[in-house]
Amino acid sequence: MKVIITGSTGMVGRGVLLECLDNESITEVLVVNRSALGIEHAKLKEIIHKDFYNLSAIKEQLQGYDACFFCLGVSAAGMSEEKYTQLTYDLTIHFAETVVNPNMIFTYVSGIGTDSTEQGRMMWARVKGRTENALLKMPFKKAYMFRPGVILPKRGVKSKTGLYNFFYVILRPFFPLMAMSSSVTDTIKVGKAMIQVALNGSDKTHLENKDINELAG
Repeated sequence: MKVIITGSTGMVGRGVLLECLDNESITEVLVVNRSALGIEHAKLKEIIHKDFYNLSAIKEQLQGYDACFFCLGVSAAGMSEEKYTQLTYDLTIHFAETVVNPNMIFTYVSGIGTDSTEQGRMMWARVKGRTENALLKMPFKKAYMFRPGVILPKRGVKSKTGLYNFFYVILRPFFPLMAMSSSVTDTIKVGKAMIQVALNGSDKTHLENKDINELAG
């Protein structure tokens, strides 16, 4: 299976990338980022592209893949709905429209509490819900919406958000206890679950932490 990963310089995307590189069923991994990863691997290809709102220059390089793991995202903190929509809905849908084919599995990292009705009080949840709904209408073989809550970093993966890393350092002694909860997952399990739905599917379209952990095995 050949896969595309976005957001692999971030915590979730990097975790997914590491699992893909280790999985024998994944034969090729293409990462699309704005900056270089700094990783070399026999089955890893990398495209550095600054403008995710205009992918015409790399469109041909994005064709023929079996799955796309879309892990690119930003925090809505301090952001207007217009700006967050641009960075979340507009960017994601443009990328999906560029790579879409009827044989592709598309997985999107959303978040727990995402509002599928698009009518709720939380701005970020409405925008994420709108994004999910649009992806589910696109002509992919299948699309899956990953809605993790608490994600623990594993394998040396770090968040790009300094405040998150600060809390992870404080909470690290409690990770083993936290990991026992079905409402908590980690970057390894998210990666394994994405690979699992790409290879074997799932009877659920919206996957929260409990579902992710079960799929990861």
